[in-house]
Amino acid sequence: MTTVLIADDQPMQRFGFRMLLESQDDMTVVGEAGNGTEAVHLVARHHPDVVLMDIRMPSLDGIEATRRIIASGARTRILIVTTFDLDEYAYDGLRAGASGFLVKDALPEELLAGIRAVAAGDAVVAPTLTRRLLDAYVHHLPVVPGTPAISDPRITALTEREREILTVIGQGWSNTEIAARLHLAESTVKTHVTRILAKTGARDRVQAVILAYDTRLVTPM
Repeated sequence: MTTVLIADDQPMQRFGFRMLLESQDDMTVVGEAGNGTEAVHLVARHHPDVVLMDIRMPSLDGIEATRRIIASGARTRILIVTTFDLDEYAYDGLRAGASGFLVKDALPEELLAGIRAVAAGDAVVAPTLTRRLLDAYVHHLPVVPGTPAISDPRITALTEREREILTVIGQGWSNTEIAARLHLAESTVKTHVTRILAKTGARDRVQAVILAYDTRLVTPM
């Protein structure tokens, strides 16, 4: 059973999310927050698997709420929801530690799939869920073409193969694509991805993608 906290300042939006989620046999809503401060407190109380986090809320916005939840060490994963698919604040949400991104006009099945993906961690979060956002996000990075990769202890701890796989994860390859193109068993790829996340401290695949760009293993085209 996946437990979900809904954080949104619009009561009707929260009601719609709750009705949809509670129609599923594998999901339950453990609480609702009307602002970021409430969201932080309710996460500490209920320890939900996933938070549906609106960005623009009173008292404390969703970006800062996400940052505080992640900083607390909570295992809760954050799924950003916003009105605009290229909302500039969504970039900050991912950098704050959110595991995914959806727009509020997504189809019900897309929202449900997104929650399940985020709850599953590194298994299926990206690139299918966040490819469009990341495509936009990377073009906001101040990277000069030809600049060598930054020396980062999270990267230097990786083996040559792990570094190669992190690079193609950053390019948006799925595990299936990595296995086919690098002539590896998919189970081997999953093992490498798990080790990469553990060594770099990335919470999930989305954060691994951001790391690949921030350390210039991958640069915007």
